[in-house]
Amino acid sequence: MIRLTDIVKRFGPLTVLAGVSLTVREGSVTALIGPSGSGKSTLLRCVNLLEIPQAGELVIGEDTVRFAGQHIPRDTILRVRRQSGMVFQNFQLFPHRTALGNVMESLLTVLRWPEAKARARALELLDKVGLAHKAEAWPAQLSGGQQQRVAIARALASSPRVLLCDEPTSALDPELAMEVVEVLAQLAREGTTMLIATHDLRLAASVAQEAALLEAGEIVEAGPSRELFFNPAQARTRRFISTLTNSLETDGSAI
Repeated sequence: MIRLTDIVKRFGPLTVLAGVSLTVREGSVTALIGPSGSGKSTLLRCVNLLEIPQAGELVIGEDTVRFAGQHIPRDTILRVRRQSGMVFQNFQLFPHRTALGNVMESLLTVLRWPEAKARARALELLDKVGLAHKAEAWPAQLSGGQQQRVAIARALASSPRVLLCDEPTSALDPELAMEVVEVLAQLAREGTTMLIATHDLRLAASVAQEAALLEAGEIVEAGPSRELFFNPAQARTRRFISTLTNSLETDGSAI
């Protein structure tokens, strides 16, 4: 389980998260939606301590981290980060590593696995995302959708407690985005815990069991995703969902 309680994050005078509380159940998928600048990505980065909040509490597995403006010890940060895998919007693959090498990297350098064991694990994960046949390809030889699927395999390599996805389809055209949606949907069916920040209503509606709408660093509404997307309680949620639905209708897509 991941629980965030009263998380406050400021950058100088700007408050990006204003007391956000959210629980992600083990084996479930939660989608964070909201306009640009609402705090979605910052909230994700607070879960693995890429950003350190000024106030609040994080519980991930057996670890509890309380924030009160104090220094967080490096061993605490590393312990929390080892429990999460991060998938970035722009893939962030190592250009000098093959697809296989990218997935093996953390197993070799962080976990110090033997090369044969790391290779077997990486091939297993590339097969899971449908790219075993691209194991020796360089990132420049892969489509955007394929690169993102390699990035997902890399994030899963160390068997993290939670997979954090920051706009995983926003850099892709609709056809390539569907490749990524299908992979994430399969992971969801397998019980992978995920927290996904996204503008993609198709991704959120097809993969997530829970959803939360953020605006100006606060949660406007949270609950089961089907309720939030198709019967929202708040007028602000209805307006935001309608803008996404209209954009899908405009490009001929459907949820």
